Amino acid sequence: MTARLAASVLVLEAFLVFFAVLAASQLSDAPAGLVWGGGLGLAVVLLLASGLVRRPWGIALGWVLQAVVVLGGLVLPAMFALGALFAVLWFAMIRLGRKVERDRAAFVERWGHPDTWDDGQPPAGAPTRG
Repeated sequence: MTARLAASVLVLEAFLVFFAVLAASQLSDAPAGLVWGGGLGLAVVLLLASGLVRRPWGIALGWVLQAVVVLGGLVLPAMFALGALFAVLWFAMIRLGRKVERDRAAFVERWGHPDTWDDGQPPAGAPTRG
């Protein structure tokens, strides 16, 4: 669950960076090559990193990319706020994903995996959906 949530944040962040490149190309005094090359390169790296979050170092890479996006504020000042917002979202999704994984593991330890239940019915006393 953590990897799915983290990957979702990185994909959305790639779109944010793409649109920030469009804005920065018109509003920034930075060289066009830096804006387009750096910005589109960062968007591609974010997309690639979304597929790597399952690796042991994937979450750490995501944190590094959060810092890079925030530093995009040096080119387009609005990125300080937007990057910080996505860094908070990244933190929240990592934390939420890990909580769901812990809760799921505790459920399986106590009640067994639903695939192992007789006739697909939960044992007496097991929580049900709904």
